[in-house]
Amino acid sequence: MAAEAIVPRPPAADSGESAAPEPMLGAQIVLKALEEQGVEVLFGYPGGAVLPIYDELFKQNSIRHILVRHEQGAVHAAEGYARSTGKVGCVLVTSGPGATNAVTGLTDALMDSIPIVCLTGQVPTHLIGNDAFQEADTVGITRPCTKHNYLVRDVDQLARVMHEAFYIARSGRPGPVVVDLPKDVAMALGQYVTAPRGIQRQQHKTYRPQLKPQPSAVEAAVTLMANAKRPLFYTGGGVINAGPRAVAALRELVRLTGFPITSTLMGLGSYPAEDSQWLGMVGMHGLYEANLAMHDCDVMINIGARFDDRVTGNLNYFSPGSKKIHVDIDASSLNKNVIVDVGVIGDAGIVLEEMLALWKARGYRADQQALKGWWRNIAQWRARDCLRYDQRGKIIKPQYAIQRLYELTKHRETYITTEVGQHQMWAAQFYRFEEPNRWMTSGGLGTMGYGLPAAIGAQIAHPDGLVVDIAGEASILMNIQELSTAVQHRLPVKVFIINNQYMGMVRQWQELLHGGRYSESYTDALPDFVKLAEAFGCVGLRVSDPAKVDETIEEMIAVKRPVVVDVVVDQKENCYPMIPSGKAHNEMLLGPDDGGDKPIEGEGLALV
Repeated sequence: MAAEAIVPRPPAADSGESAAPEPMLGAQIVLKALEEQGVEVLFGYPGGAVLPIYDELFKQNSIRHILVRHEQGAVHAAEGYARSTGKVGCVLVTSGPGATNAVTGLTDALMDSIPIVCLTGQVPTHLIGNDAFQEADTVGITRPCTKHNYLVRDVDQLARVMHEAFYIARSGRPGPVVVDLPKDVAMALGQYVTAPRGIQRQQHKTYRPQLKPQPSAVEAAVTLMANAKRPLFYTGGGVINAGPRAVAALRELVRLTGFPITSTLMGLGSYPAEDSQWLGMVGMHGLYEANLAMHDCDVMINIGARFDDRVTGNLNYFSPGSKKIHVDIDASSLNKNVIVDVGVIGDAGIVLEEMLALWKARGYRADQQALKGWWRNIAQWRARDCLRYDQRGKIIKPQYAIQRLYELTKHRETYITTEVGQHQMWAAQFYRFEEPNRWMTSGGLGTMGYGLPAAIGAQIAHPDGLVVDIAGEASILMNIQELSTAVQHRLPVKVFIINNQYMGMVRQWQELLHGGRYSESYTDALPDFVKLAEAFGCVGLRVSDPAKVDETIEEMIAVKRPVVVDVVVDQKENCYPMIPSGKAHNEMLLGPDDGGDKPIEGEGLALV
């Protein structure tokens, strides 16, 4: 993005030439810009290149700084903050390893469309390219994993870049933006420029996402919906990113049409899970009824999802008889993975409101006879009870632990984060979300170590809420050091470990695709999580008896400090339903009774 000249404000008409504002240090410009953008929390870790900014942080009280224990944790915490609030998450890290440690989090935010502004320190401008101490080509490294990035060489451009970074991060399809700031620029004197009024609505010179859809596209979509016999709404994280108006319009449109609705992993909570029109999650570990509906529908209405491979499976067999509508704010997503019949570019909230208005204005009503037949089919699929499991004996089933967690927390202001693996899929299946922004998981990148720092970010944003990280014993070790962050900042996050001593999803695939050769998926030296929690200053609990699951969860909730619960579960339990590699949505495995414990022949898919 080309640099733009900053035009000085004209002098006030009634006072002649007004005095120029006092110049400010670059570090002061950064803090003032953050304040003007409404930033209340900054997640970071100090280092030499950003000490001027930390010095200015020390002098003020308007922005709260959360000291993490690893820069990856800073970005994930900012993601949790952003996803649970709809605001931009902010990060401050130093140069070199500080910036490179943030790369995983930035890539995660890019894949899942999370608005992040990450400030990275850089060596002084005259040392750039000299292999200076703690130098890294941050702009080059982060270009593929950010929505946009900057290297600021002129202090007088710094304020403009800061405001622009927030605009880009939050506008259109949200994403992470990096501002790389050399130390000498942070220490130089320059002029502050106030953010343009209405910054969230202002058109940028070169970046202008299309918010309002073409009327003809909306009309084509609604006409196709009105003539559907077996319709299905398929929604993604884009609905939640679009905010409350999109969620409200979606719910009204679904109820008005009477159509069934499913969601991706990222879209959970956009439609209430207890509603009868909700079919559950779709995809590789989605519900039987949701996947069969996707396979057999004749009109698919995709709102804010990107036809991810974990949803579509083998594209040769993906919903072969359906007409497809795709609503997305990112024009590049249309026809990228799946060719659609109607593409609608625009903000999901605006598009849904216009679809709703047109449906009402035209007096459309679905073919009731066909719709009743469609719902009868769905009822038959639901009767298979694809999430059934057998909680008998003295071993805790992981599904039971999560289901009890849901039942005991569903009436609270509860926010759920996860790590990545079997526990993540069980959480998506058994924890039923009624509201958006309550579910935070790593979808596109599948980042182990995401859940604990994300829970810290969500707890910062919602100090009175109950925040639970549903974790695996392998994933939690990726960023276990962030327990120290929770303790230091008195954050009562709860870590609910589904402990089967394996990298569960890896083991499941090795069992089904690799002849039961469990190569390096078993952990033979796990820590005592109770003692580890206590060493960090947290409360540690362990439960291995199904009869004591409820009382352990209740004790976890009652403690007003960080808590780690080690739930010892069945080591051999697999996550079903499951679409095998290369199969269609109507070729799911529902469990051992359905052949799900037998090796699957054919080509395997990569895990992540």
